[in-house]
Amino acid sequence: MIGRLNHVAIVVPDLAVASETYRTTLGATVSAPLDLPEHGVTTVFVELPNTKIELLHPLGEGSTIGKFLTNNPSGGIHHVCYEVEDIIASRDKLKADGLRVLGDGEPKIGAHGKPVLFLHPKDLFGTLVEIEQV
Repeated sequence: MIGRLNHVAIVVPDLAVASETYRTTLGATVSAPLDLPEHGVTTVFVELPNTKIELLHPLGEGSTIGKFLTNNPSGGIHHVCYEVEDIIASRDKLKADGLRVLGDGEPKIGAHGKPVLFLHPKDLFGTLVEIEQV
């Protein structure tokens, strides 16, 4: 059911510094910041030949990323994102198999303009998993 690894998301304490490090020190192509108020984050994508790294920073009060950063002041890996062909069929199968979908269970539009859902990390070995429809 899951397809390609779309991205690995890393919460960072300073988005500008992290972007510049990936751009100049690591030589990667880095996108402009994009605010996603409905997700409470500002995001930047680092383009790699085989996948992407998503740099996340809190946006607004009450951001869940803000809580993550409070608990991990240096930042850290937040989630992995896998592509799926049909997000509704995937959601229904995952729920039938006993996995918990976070939020109200309905897809939201993610940073790529495509529907996404998050799966509870306790159901996937301590890893928050995002699925994104291709």
